[in-house]
Amino acid sequence: MKGLVFMVCAPSGAGKTSLVQELLRRDPRVHLSVSHTTRAPRSGEQDGSDYHFVSPAAFEAMVERGEFLESAHVHGNYYATSQTWIEQQRQAGHDVLLEIDWQGAQQVRKLMSDTIGIFILPPSMESLQTRLTGRGQDSGEIIARRLAAARGEIAHVAEFDYVIINLDFAEAADDLSSVVRASRLRASAQLTRHSDLINSWNQTSHGANNR
Repeated sequence: MKGLVFMVCAPSGAGKTSLVQELLRRDPRVHLSVSHTTRAPRSGEQDGSDYHFVSPAAFEAMVERGEFLESAHVHGNYYATSQTWIEQQRQAGHDVLLEIDWQGAQQVRKLMSDTIGIFILPPSMESLQTRLTGRGQDSGEIIARRLAAARGEIAHVAEFDYVIINLDFAEAADDLSSVVRASRLRASAQLTRHSDLINSWNQTSHGANNR
């Protein structure tokens, strides 16, 4: 049974990273895809854990070799997802989660129609501005740029399968876990994952009908 692929998208500051980390803590069956990026590491970020930090030249070379499932230009930097790693994880039966922007989600959806898209919404634009300012990581100019970008990102919310409003973190985390659990229980997934069990019942049913 191939693993499922979840895509989580949100405007910067909506709490996506915190919610994803909570999901990973609760559910070890979900494996996070670590993206490649050309942006510089922020304070406390580690290469290979938060992102694979690469130079623009190295990034371009990887694109030319066809190593990425998708790539996007966001806030002046490039981001991409390793196609090889995802396929290895899926073949091993692991569910994969992508933290991704709407552009990347569109690219992935064209190649993997069975992906499950989840959009995280902040409760309001005012709360988003407060969160971005409170992080103390970006200048006023960058925050203004991120708020403008958020409006464009939220315009694509209808392209996703599920929408979670991060008003209360604990409730939003429960919602995200519920989406993952429910997706695993879809008939298409269960019939494949438990094909031996289903077939054994079918065989039993045929045997009873022949008596």
